[in-house]
Amino acid sequence: MSHVSGIGLVTTVCRSGAIGSFPTTNARSVEELDRWLIRIKHDLARLDRPAAPHCPNLIVRQERFKDDLACLVRHKVEIVITSVGSPAAAIEPLHEIGCLVFADIASLRHAEKAIDAGADGLILLTAGAGGHTGWANPFAFVRAVRAMFDGPIVLAGGITDGVSLAAARLLGCDLACMGTRFIATRESMASNAYRQMLVDSTLDDVVMTKAFSGLDANMLRPSIVAAGFDPSKLDEAVSVARAKQKFGGKNPEGPRRWTQIWSAGHSVSGVCSITGAAELVNELAREYESVFK
Repeated sequence: MSHVSGIGLVTTVCRSGAIGSFPTTNARSVEELDRWLIRIKHDLARLDRPAAPHCPNLIVRQERFKDDLACLVRHKVEIVITSVGSPAAAIEPLHEIGCLVFADIASLRHAEKAIDAGADGLILLTAGAGGHTGWANPFAFVRAVRAMFDGPIVLAGGITDGVSLAAARLLGCDLACMGTRFIATRESMASNAYRQMLVDSTLDDVVMTKAFSGLDANMLRPSIVAAGFDPSKLDEAVSVARAKQKFGGKNPEGPRRWTQIWSAGHSVSGVCSITGAAELVNELAREYESVFK
């Protein structure tokens, strides 16, 4: 949800009863992150009934990691996701404020490291997840992790609808993580063109490539073409540092990843219209409940 999830989307989702998440780096500075957290807490406190918690996503391998972590600690957040790196450095300070730490993992080795570090829950990044993605089959991955871990497991990748959520629960997961369909909501920070591309695309339009970040990421083929690249001739050997120089940072050499070259997961086939986030959460809940009737 890089450059997509912000205050409006998070608070709407939380009001609707689902956990709203956002990468801390979506706020352009630590000072802005501080303002975001104040605003989210204020907006959710005004409800007649308790809202679901909000969940910042703390990216480990980024320059602001320590400062963002300190900001989350000051605000005594309830849940944090750690991604792109070991959660070890975040565990102790977050546990000291009673915060639950859910670690993004993409392999059994990642799972072992996160468990050893003291993560409270694991988010299994499987094949078909949008943005930085995993490679493992969700059926095999979930069962292998469940055999070694009895804490909360969250399935991420290819969650299309309420039926997908029900399947995740049956498989042994406690929760599921959904991104692509929420990008196409009116409350997201995505451009209208990005939202419409999601509506117009299917999973056949998703390309997994290292070209724009140095890590495996699922990106939309039409956005790659619109940026002037041939999806069949991308540089798959680019390093993380070189990819940042070319497509990230303050002064990229080419079009910006995430804001001009857009990501999506395989669940893009389930994006049929641009809708409100609350409406989407309610739709997912109805679909989930219908499975068990």
